[in-house]
Amino acid sequence: MVLYVMSWNIHPDKEEEYPKWAQSAIQRYLKIPGVVEFRGYRTVAGRRQVVITFEFVDMNAFAAWQGSQDVQKITAEAFTMTLNLKVELWGPSPIVPKPIRPSE
Repeated sequence: MVLYVMSWNIHPDKEEEYPKWAQSAIQRYLKIPGVVEFRGYRTVAGRRQVVITFEFVDMNAFAAWQGSQDVQKITAEAFTMTLNLKVELWGPSPIVPKPIRPSE
């Protein structure tokens, strides 16, 4: 699995517009083939910090998704709605190549 992590702060001047844009962005991101799982998080102590994660089967699936014009457009929009946008791309660990669940 490949994990793509995006984090940002919601722009203070865009707080009213942000929820509608975010819902639309999520739906548009997920229409593009390749995503296995999507998750979204907000910090417990505040309301403006956001982290989203996308999981992909492998780097090829990520690269195809990331190369999509639609992904590029949505990400460009994110720069108008957010501050401090960061992205990270994580690959599988050689020590833990597949999930380990406590019951296993």
